[in-house]
Amino acid sequence: MSDYIVGLDNGGTANKFTVMHRDGAFLIDELIELPSRVTEGPGPALAALDEAFDAALTTAGITRDQVWAVGFDSPGPASADGVLSSKGATNFAHRDWWGFDYRTALERLLGLPVVYSNDTNAAALYAHHRHFGAISSDRSSAAAIVGTGLGGGIIHDGRMVKGAAGMAGELGHVHIPTVGLLADDQPIPHCNCGFDGDAESFASLTGIRNNLLPYWLTRYPGHELHGVDVAEGAKRVRSLAEAGDELSLKIFEQQAMAIGRLFTVVSNVFDPDVYFIGGGVLEAAPHFRDWFLAAVRDHTQLRDEQRAVAQILEVTDLDMAGCRGAAVAALSALGH
Repeated sequence: MSDYIVGLDNGGTANKFTVMHRDGAFLIDELIELPSRVTEGPGPALAALDEAFDAALTTAGITRDQVWAVGFDSPGPASADGVLSSKGATNFAHRDWWGFDYRTALERLLGLPVVYSNDTNAAALYAHHRHFGAISSDRSSAAAIVGTGLGGGIIHDGRMVKGAAGMAGELGHVHIPTVGLLADDQPIPHCNCGFDGDAESFASLTGIRNNLLPYWLTRYPGHELHGVDVAEGAKRVRSLAEAGDELSLKIFEQQAMAIGRLFTVVSNVFDPDVYFIGGGVLEAAPHFRDWFLAAVRDHTQLRDEQRAVAQILEVTDLDMAGCRGAAVAALSALGH
């Protein structure tokens, strides 16, 4: 009997994989990464996914005829059915990707049903199910994943909210109030999506590079990051913040405030049981991680009734959250 779902997480540089039984148990514990080859176009990328699929079977010790379906996620923007944006994307800049039906192509290659999810939606779904377990279908959550950008996911009654065009849960591009968030002479940050003052323009590595670091360097003229390439400097900010650097802590204080304001908006639209935070900003020394989480909580303005029942928590197992969430999404979509 075909009892297994293979989860494939397709990233800008690496593919990750897992295998899940119908009962929800995962057969692969360790993180294994293989090159994704997405910069080379659809042909090489699909060949790399085929390789990752075979590696999943070998690692889990199962055969192809035992696989029921495949859960597949990739970065967006893409439709709910896995058709990539007609204008391409950061990870899919090769012209052959524009408007490419990624899900159907993989389904034809593997000869198995493929269920598509956005990568951060998949991570959010896994975080939800890992936290709530048997009561997942009775709970709701919202997740913000801070990385190069700010990904998000909305889970309602244990199921991913995709939206009419497949673009629900894009929390990074929600506009947030900037009064009291910006310093007196600080310009409103600009996002690569074209928006000004959305959450990603503050809370992301790109936001640090394009907006926060250039501004705060004007306030600290003698700082060691002057003269350092801004992209390299942005990557160094977290380690400096861990060491107590004042400029770097100002940057992360603004990020925490921005996420808190984002969660405040979400609380009035969706009112979830849990707000999850994940990403590189929390892959840090414990003292810094705890400080950042506390700052987010302080800046999330919940009503007393909400504060009594809701939690703000860290996403755990983030490296495996995408492929595991993709598998959970496939199980949910195809039924038990």
